[in-house]
Amino acid sequence: MSLNAEWMQRDLAVLWHPCTQMKDHERLPLIPIKRGDGVWLEDFDGKRYLDAVSSWWVNVFGHGNPRINQRIREQLDSLEHVMLAGFTHAPVVELSERLVQITPAGLNKVFYADNGSSGIEVALKMSHHYWINHGQPGKKRFVTLTNSYHGETVAAMSVGDVALFTDTYKALLLDTIKVPSPDCYLRPAGMGWEEHSRNMFAAMEQTLAEHAHEVAAVIVEPLIQGAGGMRMYHPIYLTLLREACDRYGVHLIHDEIAVGFGRTGTLFACEQAGITPDFLVLSKALTGGYLPMAAVLTTDDVYAAFYDDYATLRAFLHSHTYTGNPLACAAALATLDIFRDDNVIEANKALAARMASATAHLAEHPHVAEVRQTGMALAIEMVQDKASKTAYPWQERRGLQVYQHALERGALLRPLGSVVYFLPPYVITPEQIDFLAEVATEGIDIATRQSTRVSVASDLYPNHRDPG
Repeated sequence: MSLNAEWMQRDLAVLWHPCTQMKDHERLPLIPIKRGDGVWLEDFDGKRYLDAVSSWWVNVFGHGNPRINQRIREQLDSLEHVMLAGFTHAPVVELSERLVQITPAGLNKVFYADNGSSGIEVALKMSHHYWINHGQPGKKRFVTLTNSYHGETVAAMSVGDVALFTDTYKALLLDTIKVPSPDCYLRPAGMGWEEHSRNMFAAMEQTLAEHAHEVAAVIVEPLIQGAGGMRMYHPIYLTLLREACDRYGVHLIHDEIAVGFGRTGTLFACEQAGITPDFLVLSKALTGGYLPMAAVLTTDDVYAAFYDDYATLRAFLHSHTYTGNPLACAAALATLDIFRDDNVIEANKALAARMASATAHLAEHPHVAEVRQTGMALAIEMVQDKASKTAYPWQERRGLQVYQHALERGALLRPLGSVVYFLPPYVITPEQIDFLAEVATEGIDIATRQSTRVSVASDLYPNHRDPG
């Protein structure tokens, strides 16, 4: 028995994997990973896989990055953890100072949580509690975009709209208001991204005009709706939304868990709209993909609404055991050092251009409806019919064929349904991008050549329209 097979057997005896129908692994082997190095993951039998999806969008500077490793080692020698209620420590103070410095002006306070979903819960609770403290308890609903995803805890699911993740739990969810997404994949033929995004804002304007009295906040994934299929829209929508939220007295929550830290071409997506949200939620790449952590940045106005004598019970009594963990803070500080010292955002422009040129030919593929890109995120949408953009039936799981082919060729491409995407670490080389484009092209040819696909593997984090 190979080492891979041995570890897979031991795993299946005791583990329940995320976002997976475990019965699929009767036929699709798990891949046990022994080590990581840069963009590469290596299994126990010595085969390497290029991590084209940054291990679920977190790893920006490569596996085993020596600078992040060293910072964590140094921190481990002094303090591994201390509760953040009534105590503090140097790494969390320094990280908070750095985050306030690099985020848009006005975000002056940082609250920490353990992961992205928990960070969303913090922002939602904080917004609603703000309005209670201001004598407006009726402002307790949230407005969200269709096809959005904000996590899988109950409140985070409530403000999402990917049915695969939410339908089963409808009885548990909050009553939210959904507004049509400005998703530019759905724009009329011949219309540009900006015009379509402007036009789609009319529905949000009408919703706020009718419901502002009962709405605490609007929450959006700025520029890219990730789990909904890497659907993208123009920054003008965010500019219009900020102005409308101010006009109607509603908070704006930006979920930059997936798109923050350079993924959209700027350090934060909100920069492209020239705005400051009331809440900015960060996670994933915050620690370079090393340790779980989320940060919720907010304004002095929000902070002041909770600042009072204890007896008033206005305090935000919310906590996570590992809030501001020193080791995670150390990883985050090292990550921010790399962004600062290596001119990463500028260097990524050349990598983004290479991603565009390497995949440009796929725009002419008979079963590709669109190749779209925002910064260091690129998506290729496979369809049954190109002219009408008719999706493949989700039961055929076409993306699975791309995934399996990529593994055979030594790449980790985990599609979102029928959407093949590149979201690589920023340390990827132009030649490695060319390799991914070659593998993706081969996989798409294979997946679209056959009339049907047989369902044999995991759900591959599918979206509600067309899971893989």
